[in-house]
Amino acid sequence: MKELRENFYKCPHCGHHVRIGSHDYFDLIFDGDQYEELFTDLRSKDILGFKDLKPYPERLQEAMKKSGLTDAIAVARGKVNKKNLVIAAMDFNFIGGSMGSVVGQKIALAIDYCLDTRSPLLIISKTGGARMMESAFSLMQMAKTSAKLTQLAKARIPYFSLLTDPTTGGVTASFAMLGDINFSEPAALIGFAGPRVIKETIKKDLPEGFQTSEFLLEHGFLDFITDRKDLRETLSDLLQLYDL
Repeated sequence: MKELRENFYKCPHCGHHVRIGSHDYFDLIFDGDQYEELFTDLRSKDILGFKDLKPYPERLQEAMKKSGLTDAIAVARGKVNKKNLVIAAMDFNFIGGSMGSVVGQKIALAIDYCLDTRSPLLIISKTGGARMMESAFSLMQMAKTSAKLTQLAKARIPYFSLLTDPTTGGVTASFAMLGDINFSEPAALIGFAGPRVIKETIKKDLPEGFQTSEFLLEHGFLDFITDRKDLRETLSDLLQLYDL
């Protein structure tokens, strides 16, 4: 694990970017691994009394115990090359990084904090999409986060969106694609629906690798792709470019 960490959580032989958690990104990006986590008191609730193979509250408790997280996103403030940055990083270890009401609320609160302090925002997406156990309450987060990002744009405060493997579903259809700069790690899976659903809908064969970050870059959906070892330097350059 030490070798993997020292190589930015990449395979030393093939360069494959291993999936990592939100706090791993904080450690990689912020100056001296120093940051303050925000909005840690929010917890998801079973508003609908939802049950599939098990009740939603039980699933939440298992996810918290297994991952050590309180939900599928964490927000922190810190500095990158001495410049302020707020990061909201999703974590696939918590119910597949699914977007529920807490995810949407933490992003909204992060945007409010950025508005108050005029700090740039980075959202790191890593998700299977909307959280089905919250039904329409989950889908409402698409509109909520998009509207809040409009406030950030009107205030001329930069928002950077980093799409990592995987970024799918309602997250892709909302805040993940709304950055002033949209970029990705190499070979990330990025899409809305799965290939089978898309093929059955449009009744056409799909190009090979059409949901990879490289394909999206070629077709204008991303601004660039960055290796994880260059992530901190890339963000430092962006903060310098968008200096407030």
